[in-house]
Amino acid sequence: MLKPDHQYAVYILTNKKNGTLYIGMSNNLERRVFEHKNKLVAGFTKKYGLDKLVYFEIHKYVNDAITREKRLKTWKRQWKINLIEEDNPDWKDLAIDWYN
Repeated sequence: MLKPDHQYAVYILTNKKNGTLYIGMSNNLERRVFEHKNKLVAGFTKKYGLDKLVYFEIHKYVNDAITREKRLKTWKRQWKINLIEEDNPDWKDLAIDWYN
């Protein structure tokens, strides 16, 4: 049996438009966002209520995703906002329909 290709997501969460930003990386974005939304993991996102997925990108290779995550974390805040607003100008929760 062939294994499906792995996918690695780099994502940005917030609590509201222009709110606090969190950048993360996961090999299972749907599961990871569920964990954030349900406050299953203690830490920064739980403390600040960051559970709104406003940006993500998919990478085939884990090293590419790690590199991208690290690079995004060094960006100025305005650059991150610009990245979000390129495809999501209203800061809609991209995962709003994932769990219904």
